[in-house]
Amino acid sequence: MPENQISASLTLANREAVMDAIATIKDKLPFLIDLTTEERRTLPKMGDKSRAFVSKALEVATQNPDFLPRSFDVDEMRRDIELFEALYPVLLSLTQLQELVDDTYLAVGSEAFAAGLMVYNYAKASSKGTGLESMVDDMGRRFARKPRKAQSQASKV
Repeated sequence: MPENQISASLTLANREAVMDAIATIKDKLPFLIDLTTEERRTLPKMGDKSRAFVSKALEVATQNPDFLPRSFDVDEMRRDIELFEALYPVLLSLTQLQELVDDTYLAVGSEAFAAGLMVYNYAKASSKGTGLESMVDDMGRRFARKPRKAQSQASKV
């Protein structure tokens, strides 16, 4: 058997508790938005270098509001900056959690698939006369390849 990195289970109660916690997070962040790919691509991005620039711009706007148009809302700019700063540790924590869940999901899926392959190979090797032939054939469909002729005709459609 291949190396088993994960030997755990997630009870229904714990899964529901996690889902409830995620729902609570969403409830506590009611202002979250969902951008399209195009919107994400076209928005100017604020990285580490831009943070200092934006802070200085807020200082300038706060100390010298006379040159700004009346429609410019310095308080809204300040709220945006404060929200950006407040969301940063949340983003880091959620990103770390997502990476852990992704890695665990990938590893446990890999372990399950590797175990399935072993079962298939052992069953295939010893299926003669054991009544497993149809099951082995059914499992083997996962690896069946379409004939080249069928593949090229399917791609033309």
